[in-house]
Amino acid sequence: MIDMKTDSRKVKPGDTFIAIRNVARDGHDYIEAAIEAGATKIICEEGNYSVETEIVPNTREYLNKYLYENYYPRFSDMKFIGVTGTNGKTTICYLIYQMLMKLGCKCAYIGTIGFYYPGGSRELNNTTPDTDLLYEMFLEAKEAGCEVVVMEVSSHALDLNRIYGIAYDEVAFTNLTQDHLDYHKTLENYREAKRILFTKTRGDKIAVLNKDDEHYTHFLLDDNKNITISDEEGDVKILSIHFSNLGTHFTFSFENHVYETDIHMVGRYNVYNYLTSFLLVKNLGYDIEDILKLNETLKAPKGRMELIPYGTNSIFVDYAHTPDAVMNVLESSKEYKEGKVITIVGCGGDRDPLKRPIMGHAAEVSSDYVIYTSDNPRTENPTLILEDILKGVEQENHEVIVDRKEAILKGMSLLKEKDILMILGKGHEDYQIIGKEKHHFSDQEIVYEYIKQNPIEK
Repeated sequence: MIDMKTDSRKVKPGDTFIAIRNVARDGHDYIEAAIEAGATKIICEEGNYSVETEIVPNTREYLNKYLYENYYPRFSDMKFIGVTGTNGKTTICYLIYQMLMKLGCKCAYIGTIGFYYPGGSRELNNTTPDTDLLYEMFLEAKEAGCEVVVMEVSSHALDLNRIYGIAYDEVAFTNLTQDHLDYHKTLENYREAKRILFTKTRGDKIAVLNKDDEHYTHFLLDDNKNITISDEEGDVKILSIHFSNLGTHFTFSFENHVYETDIHMVGRYNVYNYLTSFLLVKNLGYDIEDILKLNETLKAPKGRMELIPYGTNSIFVDYAHTPDAVMNVLESSKEYKEGKVITIVGCGGDRDPLKRPIMGHAAEVSSDYVIYTSDNPRTENPTLILEDILKGVEQENHEVIVDRKEAILKGMSLLKEKDILMILGKGHEDYQIIGKEKHHFSDQEIVYEYIKQNPIEK
């Protein structure tokens, strides 16, 4: 394993600790903790310590060069697939992971829901971890016999060069909407950060693009083999879509053939997600019919339009935490609703405050009733976050319940025949961040407990 660590909590006796500075924290503040954990060498930009110390001008540049020279050759023969965009990354990458494993190709997945590889999995703190953790996962994947690594590539990781040295055989762009402006400041900066991925291609340089997103031309690089998806004119053309609360039936044309298939996911946006996965797998050399045969067994990631039936009602838990994602999932629910759509949603603290009123508006216009509540308030006052959300709310079809558990219980109690309850924002997360502490909290657990205590006779 890699003997140079950027996280003092992961230091083992004999390791080297390198102090990285970034927006969130300064690694120099954790040097003493690393020494206490057994670090025998410190690499930093300033200071003098009780163990061997090396001062360098830029610790991140030093780390990246060290890892690339010493570790990259060990896994450079694996195929790398990188997916970026505001929404859809997790679903696409998780679908690819499932497809390849079912096709007999050992694959590793790295992203929001964790690190998955044959024989194991674990949670991650970041969608795209720092370079040392990434390289360590690549080595683990190699040791597990993986031929392919599919990973979500975040704008933060691209801007901070966490993917240093990695060349991608295939890349994909999903969409671009307002998010992370607390970090990038402008949508243009956000877009340019994501564009970096498309300059890091190798081999056949496959690039799959959602042509129906207004920003797609910024990712259309001449050096890549670009393949577009559209419901109008693209290399893959979506011809028809039909929804039910159990899945989606759709047809599409590709390479002068028309294909008809079903997926166990709902929402128009999931057709784009599926087709992106389909194309990335197909261009690794797999037969189209063999891929389509897998659809019956494919599952959406946990917390992505995750269905919990309750009598005639449908409860969906989804990770939607951007205005566009909220609008997409709510519009999808309306495609097959028979009763009312009730939505529970909030916004995270210490994140872009400009999207909060937009989120509030997106929820109210696409729901019959909305309960605004806490998400991960972090160090902000949750009441003030909710006040920001309500600045975009114009209708009276809502109430505010700060406590998320109470909000979910209230939403469950409002359900009548054939209603839909959308619980948005946290998805797969089984915690709530209050202050700087994580507390166990699961939207799904609260729903299941309510159903257990309030069963509906069939």
